[in-house]
Amino acid sequence: MLIGALLVAFLLSIFLTPFVGKLAFKLGATDKPNERKVHSKIMPRMGGLAIFLSFFITYLLFMDDFGEQLPLLVGALVIILIGMADDIFELRAAPKFLGQVLAALIIVLWGGLEVEFINLPFFTDTLEFGVLSIPITILWIVSIINAINLIDGLDGLAGGVSTIALVTIATMALIKGDLFVAMVALIVIGSTLGFLKFNFHPAKIFMGDTGALFLGYIIAVLSLLGFKNVTMISLIVPIIILGVPISDTFFAIIRRVVNKQPISAADKSHLHHCLINLGFTHKQTVLLIYALAACFGLAAIIFSFATMWGALILVTGLLLIIEIFVEKIGLVNSNYQPLLKMLNFKNKP
Repeated sequence: MLIGALLVAFLLSIFLTPFVGKLAFKLGATDKPNERKVHSKIMPRMGGLAIFLSFFITYLLFMDDFGEQLPLLVGALVIILIGMADDIFELRAAPKFLGQVLAALIIVLWGGLEVEFINLPFFTDTLEFGVLSIPITILWIVSIINAINLIDGLDGLAGGVSTIALVTIATMALIKGDLFVAMVALIVIGSTLGFLKFNFHPAKIFMGDTGALFLGYIIAVLSLLGFKNVTMISLIVPIIILGVPISDTFFAIIRRVVNKQPISAADKSHLHHCLINLGFTHKQTVLLIYALAACFGLAAIIFSFATMWGALILVTGLLLIIEIFVEKIGLVNSNYQPLLKMLNFKNKP
């Protein structure tokens, strides 16, 4: 049944994507080249609508508890409408943000999805979030939505990274026996893989905000469904799974603070831009980031089975590797190399 749902979603996405591309041109949902874009011709966007429609149809065909999970679907519909509006009309930041918060509120208040507490490592007590549980949950959902949106800068990049994250979530859900999370993740995987047939370099269509916001929403919600109200160590698992988009977003904020720019300012210094500047081709850059995302996914699975001390050592190692990688490629700026300079200083005679 799980594989059947994945295959149906995959085939539906392949069938629907060309029609969505034609619809995008008719509605004016196109992406024009500029100094920040890597493509050189007008491209249809809003391709994420094909991912959503494939997901929605397959969900109706294979899921029995449609009514119980209505908040998930309504929240997804809200985020799709916001994404479509942005792809067609290029919304300002404020209405996009409010739409994301509304989608998060639907799944949190109506669906009852909250991270209410965590068990602290090395302590017997739990940390209760209390009145902060709803804001923390909403912050997580909105943050992941925007993290996926930020990495949507190259053909197939956001779709591939999202798929790898969803494969990891589905694997861990199956290990835990959570068939609902596994099923939803596999349906979205199938829908995204079908779309990637048209979106991988050289792309024929972009997913646009319609796709990036939807994938971010689904990943954020599924990660909480699978890992909420658990130990501090287990709560780190979804963060590791989403290591690539979260790291890129985090260092984008650091970069703008260091360079004295507004945090919301757009730039051409994200992870994929830095790798291309180092001489990697478009396709090589995407595949390299896929590999990084897969490493994070594997680390998350290993992490979930590790002892307390093993988990702490793994996290420490990951953070050091990320920092060295960031400094090497100049993700903040060419002068930001605190760790490398310190290591170089210690190596001097």
